[in-house]
Amino acid sequence: MIEELISRWGYLGVAVGTFFEGETVLVVGGALAHKGLMSLPGVALSAFMGSLLGDQLWFLIGWRFGVRMLATRPRWRAQTERAGRLASRWGDVFVVGFRFVWGLRNVSPLVLAVSGYSWRRFAVLNTVGAALWAAVISSLGWIAGAGVVKVLGRAARLEEIGVALVVVVVGTLALRRHFRARRSQV
Repeated sequence: MIEELISRWGYLGVAVGTFFEGETVLVVGGALAHKGLMSLPGVALSAFMGSLLGDQLWFLIGWRFGVRMLATRPRWRAQTERAGRLASRWGDVFVVGFRFVWGLRNVSPLVLAVSGYSWRRFAVLNTVGAALWAAVISSLGWIAGAGVVKVLGRAARLEEIGVALVVVVVGTLALRRHFRARRSQV
């Protein structure tokens, strides 16, 4: 049942999850691709689309309402200042890579829009960044999925060893008790 839901709605789930933030969703999608429930290229493409559309929307919101939003949300101040410093220092490299910096993904497009960054330039560099991010993080999820399968495989072997050990210990104690009981009768 769960496999059917994943195969039917998994790509949409990845796209929606990455629209809003998404590292965890993307890593899980990559792990599910390793398990064979989704395809890795499909996961990466869904993440690319969700991430790209989410960041473009944040840029548009920043362009239209950014100054007012930042003024009314003091909790965003530290993230906004950090994103602004990084954007000033790294320029276009920041636009490509901001989604790799935890906590800056959603505020960065907004800050860039408020700062007057070109929307065309942002769209091009954001597309490159979204593609890189989707490929890297979904691949990390696939690798993590391989690790989980390996650990679970080891756990199954450890379980078998544990059961065998319990059988040996219980058997040894039973034999010991049996021989002590016979010795006490003699």
